Amino acid sequence: YGHQFYWDRAAILMFQHATSGEMEKHVRPMALGYFDEDDNLVPVARPREFFIVTEMAPGYDYYLDLARIQKTGLESKDLAMAREFALWLARVHSAKKDDADLYLRRIRNLIGASECIFGLVDAYPHPYELFPPERFCALEKRVVDWRWKLRSFTHRLSDVHGDFHPWNVLVQEDGEARDFAVLDRSRGQWGEPADDVATMSLNFVLFGLYGNARLGGDFERLYKTFWETYLERTGDAEMLAVIAPFYVFRGLVVASPQWYPGHPEAVRRGLLRFLENVLEDDRFDWANFNRYMD
Repeated sequence: YGHQFYWDRAAILMFQHATSGEMEKHVRPMALGYFDEDDNLVPVARPREFFIVTEMAPGYDYYLDLARIQKTGLESKDLAMAREFALWLARVHSAKKDDADLYLRRIRNLIGASECIFGLVDAYPHPYELFPPERFCALEKRVVDWRWKLRSFTHRLSDVHGDFHPWNVLVQEDGEARDFAVLDRSRGQWGEPADDVATMSLNFVLFGLYGNARLGGDFERLYKTFWETYLERTGDAEMLAVIAPFYVFRGLVVASPQWYPGHPEAVRRGLLRFLENVLEDDRFDWANFNRYMD
């Protein structure tokens, strides 16, 4: 029921601590707290907001490389980095977990969570001229069909990042050597590997659609290098049967007028058209992306 992890249970306790005292006749909360690794009770009596502290990683945002490619073209180091992303994901995704309920939860969250498909749809203007309500309604109904299809793929539960996009990657350079670090792991440790693959690959598409009605040139090379490397290393052709709703989620993000207000209308229309078309294929045809732009 969505309580598998201590952070799930912590959210419930935070809610109770913050609101119980406001209800007539409810017992008054005194403090929120946690057990540390030595089983000591650590009270938190007056929380207002929580924060996380991480190490400071060197590097620059990867999206700056994509912006450079738009201006000056692709370099060999860019193809090498796309391959490294795919190889890293292959290593991460190699860790598997046998927990059907957790896979189903991830699919349920993909569709219905406030930060995922239904929540993103609600964040679009209503009505939205480029994608009127009847198209959103049809899109949501098709996504529910995919929810039932994905019930047969619970064996795919894997270690994932959950938000692997160019703004969450830091490129690190030391002379000719290049490496990267990642930020902001999201929505849980275990999920569907297609989530990470869809997220990064669709951002190659996004940058490639600027000035073009279809994917081609440098960004098509990046996109295909990433996909080819991942499939060659993992052999996970089954991913093509499950990735469509993950592309819908990420497509709603990158097409959003709230998150990306500067898109040319043609780019936004192309992304929104892709969302509808990708759901109509039983298997994603990754090598012929432009089929979904018609």
